[in-house]
Amino acid sequence: MNHVIVSRQFAGRTLTIETGKVAKLAGAAVMLTYGGTTVLAAVVRGKPRNELPDFLGLTIDYREKTSAAGKFPGGFKKREGPPSEKETLTMRMIDRPIRPLFPDGYYDEVLVQCFVMSHDQENDSDVLAGTAASAALAISDVPFEGPIATVRVGRVYTDNGPQLVCNPTTSQMEFSDLDLVLSGHKDGLNMIEVGAAELPEADVLAAMKFGQDHIAELLAMIGELQAKAGVPKIVGDIFLPTPEITEKVRVAAEAKMVEARKIKGKQDRNEAVDKLRKEVLDTHFTVKTDGTYGQYAESNKARMLAKDAFKRLEEKVTRRLIAVSKIRADGRGPTQIRPITGEVGIFARTHGSALFQRGETQSLISVTLGTGKDEQIIDGLLPEYSKKFMLHYNFPPFSTGEVKRIMAPGRREIGHGALAERSLLAILPSPTEFPYTIRVVSDITESNGSSSMASVCGGCLALMDAGVPIKATCAGISVGRFTDDDGNNEVFVTDIIGEEDFFGDMDFKVSGTRQGITGIQLDLKTRGLVMSQVEKIFQQAKQGRLEIIEIMERIIAKPRPEISVNAPRLVTIKINSEKIGKLIGPGGKNIRGLQERYGVQIDVEDDGTVTIASPNGETIALARSEIEALCEEIKVGTIYTGKVVSTKDFGAFIELAPGTDGMCHISELADGYVKSVGDVVKIGDVVKVKVILVDDQGRIKLSRKAVMRDEAAASGAPAPAAPASQPNA
Repeated sequence: MNHVIVSRQFAGRTLTIETGKVAKLAGAAVMLTYGGTTVLAAVVRGKPRNELPDFLGLTIDYREKTSAAGKFPGGFKKREGPPSEKETLTMRMIDRPIRPLFPDGYYDEVLVQCFVMSHDQENDSDVLAGTAASAALAISDVPFEGPIATVRVGRVYTDNGPQLVCNPTTSQMEFSDLDLVLSGHKDGLNMIEVGAAELPEADVLAAMKFGQDHIAELLAMIGELQAKAGVPKIVGDIFLPTPEITEKVRVAAEAKMVEARKIKGKQDRNEAVDKLRKEVLDTHFTVKTDGTYGQYAESNKARMLAKDAFKRLEEKVTRRLIAVSKIRADGRGPTQIRPITGEVGIFARTHGSALFQRGETQSLISVTLGTGKDEQIIDGLLPEYSKKFMLHYNFPPFSTGEVKRIMAPGRREIGHGALAERSLLAILPSPTEFPYTIRVVSDITESNGSSSMASVCGGCLALMDAGVPIKATCAGISVGRFTDDDGNNEVFVTDIIGEEDFFGDMDFKVSGTRQGITGIQLDLKTRGLVMSQVEKIFQQAKQGRLEIIEIMERIIAKPRPEISVNAPRLVTIKINSEKIGKLIGPGGKNIRGLQERYGVQIDVEDDGTVTIASPNGETIALARSEIEALCEEIKVGTIYTGKVVSTKDFGAFIELAPGTDGMCHISELADGYVKSVGDVVKIGDVVKVKVILVDDQGRIKLSRKAVMRDEAAASGAPAPAAPASQPNA
């Protein structure tokens, strides 16, 4: 294999794709470098599969090695473990646009592995891995009908206003209200991921067009690489029903299939289709067990191919009913949304809860409010950061009436949770306004399509039930696409059910508020979408979204004015960052004392933000008062209530706050002559004093006499004198 390098300027930085140097025993491998970030992508094709499979054996793997950023893995084991959430989401992001671009009936195993070898912590590797994987497939002998390319688009705020930026750096993304990831090929877009701050549809469309222009540049680079280093494609075995088997199944089942697909209930419809499948297979494709092995093998193969033909017939009938007859399986019109019901406050001990039901899809949502110690620490290639908002999605097998092995959350659950999380993130209050850490858990208890969008709707209801002051009501809806057998009579349908997702061309999920879009995810089974189609989908999704928001606000119109009595109370104050050491004290003595004394939890950030948490509002007020006294700037004229901690012949030392003392001279203890300090105050006495001087060295001079005079003047009485036994001054 020749060593080939293709390099161009792309979005202001040099992008290089190199092959023929590394991983030469793989089917194909490329090293893609952008800025200081490098991704290795390798492709291996498995041996032809002898059995009759019914799925493409494509495996996408993406791993971030901390060595790429010159870091050690966190924790006790100094080696990378199972894939992180980001790695899992990136695997999905690479897989979804690539998977549909293989020949129908091609089921050989294909492995694509992407390793991040270098990371400059500015040019993120996730979108680069998508392009690298496509480039490796393009130059391999795998019959991949690409290539595709992947880019990120941000809308970065500058002095000249918002500017669209292709592949923005992580620093630029700090100032962006859009995180758009696009994949596409020469015929259109085939993967979209969006997180946005309530952007209007027109702005998101403009960003997509901007990204599509840059995708074309990357496709040209991959085309150049393919011309220099690509090898001929080898299709190999294709497992498709023969025309004879296809026609036999059609004649036996088509008429009954049309009627079965019109049954409205999911279970009844599935039972009718299952019964028809068994009837067709048992009547026309029995396995010969009384003949030779060759006859048995041939009849078994025919039965397997007939199952595939039956599934394809069901798909054709479903698509024809929707595209031509405008009949959906459950009887709805193209833009009609399934019946929606919901409740809030359904659990006694959670901080917020909701039940959201749309048709046969149901989600139970719980909200938990916590403190800064509950934040999730993210340790990866980028600098460590923490998350104050998490949404976790669970999909138990009973939600579809199935018996399956129960395992840790898979790629689908992580992906659906991430979509719902970023959809709701845009409506959350700032940490300054609402300092709580928020966790939302969505348990799908019934599923027949769009469970991730049910998580968005139910999550919004539960947040309002928890008293989280969200900015607006957020809802999610999915749109599907159908055509007839010839690809004509295109119909877009709103709020798709599971079978429409399975048999249709796409699942285009859009979340947002009345103001605009907050989240998008496109799963596409056909080759691609053009911008005119996306524009129409946006209009239809907005219509459905607004309808759902109206229903949701009849369940709960706005956030509750107070958080749950079960949730901790939080107060955030700001202190001078130079006073942090004083608040913490030697070995943490001061802060531990405050926590034990008042039964509170105190979190201190580097910028001087102090969060006090407690179930009791009164103890928070007491702790806050003491922290402010401890950390505030002592100013002349301020009155404090302090404790006498030491007495001398010349005066008394009074503690204004832990670690802060002032001296009250004997002449300032009372009006008149004071013979002895002990005649007026003793150690342990609590007295009011006024600051009368803070010198250049920070020494504080106090006066009890000044407070007494002020109080007397306020009451109209003469100031009390020193004890009568003492001569007046």
